[in-house]
Amino acid sequence: MSSTPLHSTLVGDHGPVVMFFHGLFGRGRNFSGIARALQPDYRCLLVDLPNHGASPWTDRIDYTEMAALVAAHLRQALPREDAVAVVGHSMGGKVAMMLALTEPGLVERLAVVDISPTGAGETSEFEHLLGSLARIDLSAVHNFGDADRALSADVAQPTLRGFLLQNLRRNREAGTFAWQPNLELLRRDLAVVASDIPHGDAVYEGPVLWIAGADSGYVADEQMPTMRALFPRTQLIRIKDAGHWVHSQQPEVFTSALRYFLSRDFGKPS
Repeated sequence: MSSTPLHSTLVGDHGPVVMFFHGLFGRGRNFSGIARALQPDYRCLLVDLPNHGASPWTDRIDYTEMAALVAAHLRQALPREDAVAVVGHSMGGKVAMMLALTEPGLVERLAVVDISPTGAGETSEFEHLLGSLARIDLSAVHNFGDADRALSADVAQPTLRGFLLQNLRRNREAGTFAWQPNLELLRRDLAVVASDIPHGDAVYEGPVLWIAGADSGYVADEQMPTMRALFPRTQLIRIKDAGHWVHSQQPEVFTSALRYFLSRDFGKPS
């Protein structure tokens, strides 16, 4: 486990804290728009998970270790806080679930976005994307346009290319480009990213909002018994006209759902 602190950005200066964890290929600032939409009522801590963004690299993918790292980061970044609301998308949703199961005293409530504790479903899309990034000859890249043109051979959607290329960093002095995330490790350990979270007999008793994209296959009916066994106070909603990246495809509906989740009335018996 890395001893270097994680990187995060705090948006807002008053109100309860909401801690956000991104998914594969992401970074904390992917939730910047949602954080701004929650102003001025909440402070939002946008975390770069290990091997992503400006956070340190590790030698393996391990959800238990990632949960320990984010717990340590929360205690360091916001030492006066007790329990906070936690929101995690995809891989970040698994980290959020592990944090709630292993450090329930830190998690006041939990929102899990388009993922379940039992695997991630089909991984071929992510294998394709990781392979597409690995095939780019960075020695031939002189600007972001070069990288975009090279990636377009494998990834047709401009918005998806833009999301992936946020991970490319320019060394201005050397005039070279490099990937900021640990793509080699992510590619090697993709099966671990997609695997079940290690939960044992742990149960999180706090309120949980489970948000799924109606057009996504990552939250299936057969996964519900496990989700409800680990998180008995779960409420599931499906957002129409949204796939796996619910928060970017339907930001207004997603923010509305989050505001309901963050309200003191959420999770109370009707």
